[in-house]
Amino acid sequence: MKCTILHEGKGRMRVHVENVRMTLHRADVLEAYLNHHDAIVHAAVYERTGDVVITYTGKRTAAIAVLAGYKFDVAEYDALVTSADSRRLNREYQDKMFDLVAGRCLRKLFLPAPLDAAYTAFRSIRFLWKGVRCVLSRRLEVEVLDALSIGVSLLRGDFGTAGSVMFLLNLGSLLEEWTRKKSLDDLARSMALNVDKVWVRSQGTEVLVPLTKVRSGDEVVVRSGNMIPLDGTVLEGEAMVNQAALTGEAMPVRKAEGSTLYAGTVVEEGECVFIAKAEGGSNRYDKIVAMIEESEKLKSSTENRALVLADKLVPWCLGATVVTYLLTRNATRAISCLMVDFSCALKLSMPIAVLSGMKEAGIHHISVKGGRFMEAVAQADTIVFDKTGTLTHAAPRVAAVVPFGGKEENDMLALAACLEEHYPHSMAKAVVAEAENRHISHEERHSSVSYIVAHGIASSVDGEKVIIGSHHFVFEDEKCVIPAGEEEKFESLPAEYSHLYLAAGGVLAAVICIEDPLRAEAADVVRGLRSLGFTKLVMMTGDSDRTAKSVAAAVGVDEYYSEVLPEDKANFIRREHEAGRRVIMLGDGVNDSPALSEADAGIAISDGAAIAREIADITIAADSLWELVRLRQLAMGLMCRIQNNYRFVIGFNGALIGLGIVGILPPATSAMLHNLSTLGVSLHSMSALPVAGQATKVLKDL
Repeated sequence: MKCTILHEGKGRMRVHVENVRMTLHRADVLEAYLNHHDAIVHAAVYERTGDVVITYTGKRTAAIAVLAGYKFDVAEYDALVTSADSRRLNREYQDKMFDLVAGRCLRKLFLPAPLDAAYTAFRSIRFLWKGVRCVLSRRLEVEVLDALSIGVSLLRGDFGTAGSVMFLLNLGSLLEEWTRKKSLDDLARSMALNVDKVWVRSQGTEVLVPLTKVRSGDEVVVRSGNMIPLDGTVLEGEAMVNQAALTGEAMPVRKAEGSTLYAGTVVEEGECVFIAKAEGGSNRYDKIVAMIEESEKLKSSTENRALVLADKLVPWCLGATVVTYLLTRNATRAISCLMVDFSCALKLSMPIAVLSGMKEAGIHHISVKGGRFMEAVAQADTIVFDKTGTLTHAAPRVAAVVPFGGKEENDMLALAACLEEHYPHSMAKAVVAEAENRHISHEERHSSVSYIVAHGIASSVDGEKVIIGSHHFVFEDEKCVIPAGEEEKFESLPAEYSHLYLAAGGVLAAVICIEDPLRAEAADVVRGLRSLGFTKLVMMTGDSDRTAKSVAAAVGVDEYYSEVLPEDKANFIRREHEAGRRVIMLGDGVNDSPALSEADAGIAISDGAAIAREIADITIAADSLWELVRLRQLAMGLMCRIQNNYRFVIGFNGALIGLGIVGILPPATSAMLHNLSTLGVSLHSMSALPVAGQATKVLKDL
């Protein structure tokens, strides 16, 4: 790509793309490409001017090399774009907004008064009909107030007031529609696929390939815990698939030969091979949008109460109009009540405030699926942590491999990696990574693999049953034994490590010692969360009591539970609910899925298991747990803003009605102040969220 540097400073550069017509699609792809590159911190593409602004770290030459190496209209890059609607949507509504404002200004400046009055009367027909239709259907809604205020103004010959009211109503409606569609787009993109590579079966072997390389007709393999990356049809195998992201139904659906699979759903049990379709899962965006449109569960209860109240106040406004006229016999004072309503401001500012909060969370790499979950985070008093991959690093490493029964260390590591490479758990990734570091080949030697949630993996190698997993799974469930004479060796295993047990033919073959280092920020984050109002912080893990106790002491949680099963975590949260507490759950694995679903708000780590991310209501980046503190602050700030908006709208508009009734404010002034306040509170809702005073100290640590 050829470009000219227009301006640059430290770590920032603005360039102009030469000799290319920057379409919306090209801008989307270029921006996605740059933001996916490690050398670029943030990139923004402006399609109208053909300019690109990048923020980078490291060497300037690296950023320039990224720009220079890009090529337009490369099909592989299209897959980087999660949604092509965002830029088109903004362009569409920016143009509509300009046309609306410019049209009114031009009419006021150049259109003669009689023609302007005629045009105003003609435009009023639509608003008047909406009011009549509400009355005919026996509904008293804000459209009735709008129609009465416009109609009375026209009858009094006040065409200027009628035109202003209609202009501001159109502006508010346009902003509300824009806000709604943008929120849908943002939510859909936050729920977009996070799959980079998939297993493709080719000539009898499985090959890990980038998702962008998958073509129509390819045979894709998915197993327990994997997200289905593409739409397709099952060729062989059988699996239970969680389709909650698309249908809202929590119960998994059985998929067998001939069944249709949908991109973005998750395999809970089993495995299957399916034939990919050409769409590459792009149609998932539309399905998510449809799901969000049909569901009101994403709205916070605070938001819903405000919106319900807005409609309930309409009859009172009409009643006040009638009572005022009967008492004063003054039409002007009565009309003042019609010029002010509560619904417009509440229905516009509330969604904008929620969207602003979710967008601000997104800036900090936090994806939230709805205002309801922001409210849950703000009100929660209990937080439950998983240990592995959350309080500890998501990338544990193998510290040692201890063979038993005369086995070779590298052979056992190769066998373990062969089994673990198909599953997304952090410990499995550590085993595979260690084999790669030692340059150990671990080609497929086993038959069908069975994954037992929170326990381990079972398969067959050379006709011999091989299992790998927890102590409970290997020794209690599978009744495996320690080779004779090696009991002392087993008892002397390093206590500071987590242990992964590998057994073959019912006999222990090796113990893989996993170093699971604690996150450096974990203890500070726990203290920060406690300072933000959490009264009960709990850690739950499937690890041994020895390991759990040491981690709990290091991070400073109030309680810890060891050797727990997935249902134990969910049952704990259920008991907390019965005790009247509000609970959020943080996890990253398949075993955390029941608890994430049970919590008021389930939070998943971005690089955790696909099913955990899918079921979770919120996803945070894996880089730092400080995002939890930031999330709590943003959630509290959002709820504070919603409450403040509610009080301001009720108080200010109530005051306007009162001043109009006593004759201090004329109707035109009341209408102007009402509409200006609506726009003002909406614009304020777009600003950065306030941070509670008690959180100021914590913010400084971020």
